[in-house]
Amino acid sequence: MTPLFARLTIAGVGLIGGSLGRAARDAGLVGEVVGFGRSEQNLRVARERGLVDRVTRDPAEAVAGADAIVLAAPVGTCAALAEVFRPHAQAGAILTDAGSVKATLVAALERAWADVGPVVGAHPIAGSEASGAGAAQADLFRGRRCILTPTQRTDPQALRDIRTLWEAAGCIVLTMDPMLHDKVLGAVSHLPHAAAFALINALAEVQRDTPELDLLAYSGGGLRDTTRIAASSPEMWRDIFLWNRDNLVAQIEVFERHLQQLKRLIQSGDGPAIEQELDRAKRVREQLNR
Repeated sequence: MTPLFARLTIAGVGLIGGSLGRAARDAGLVGEVVGFGRSEQNLRVARERGLVDRVTRDPAEAVAGADAIVLAAPVGTCAALAEVFRPHAQAGAILTDAGSVKATLVAALERAWADVGPVVGAHPIAGSEASGAGAAQADLFRGRRCILTPTQRTDPQALRDIRTLWEAAGCIVLTMDPMLHDKVLGAVSHLPHAAAFALINALAEVQRDTPELDLLAYSGGGLRDTTRIAASSPEMWRDIFLWNRDNLVAQIEVFERHLQQLKRLIQSGDGPAIEQELDRAKRVREQLNR
């Protein structure tokens, strides 16, 4: 079978990039996967685990002869990576990404890659709090959604090729306007992460006021479930928050209104109203299990 890409370069062979590399290799979709990154140790792990065929920290070597390049690095570094790769990429090479923010990023990539080849924005919704090549899994994307965010400049064949790549990795592939993507993911992903980080920092402050007790030693599953994602990469989420700041700030303000409402009801001792608030939340939450 002729591979979809004779050579696929993945910049950032962590959880997402490493998992994609392994899935693409297992599916026979690529002739060779080249891993590029900053950390020699992480690249070594990626190579040892068979996530990629070879690794390099040299940008020119990384993209030489590549038919497609996947930017699986923190959002804030992707446009700069495109600029670094551009002089060394072959004409027609597809540039795609795996970032959680799309509108501003895809526009930046299209500008950077304009004289090289097509750009296709992509976001596999399959992350976790784990990071690095050691966390990669060949089946990470199985049954998960991947959102492609074409623009008026997106090449139709490149869009089909990137769809094929993610479908072969196991994803259910959808398309969405980049700006709508950022509003939706701001609500269902970025806001929960912001809340989890803030909650852990609030508990840390309470801990400082209660030095005689180790508060976390008394926590149960509720705290672990609520704050699991606060163990995620600070670098990655710093970039996501900043690159989707307008949507996220608006959604944090909505969250603050609901938290203030619950605070007022608790202060006033209004049991029936508290129960109404909690019941409303319970019914919405139960929809996630359907």
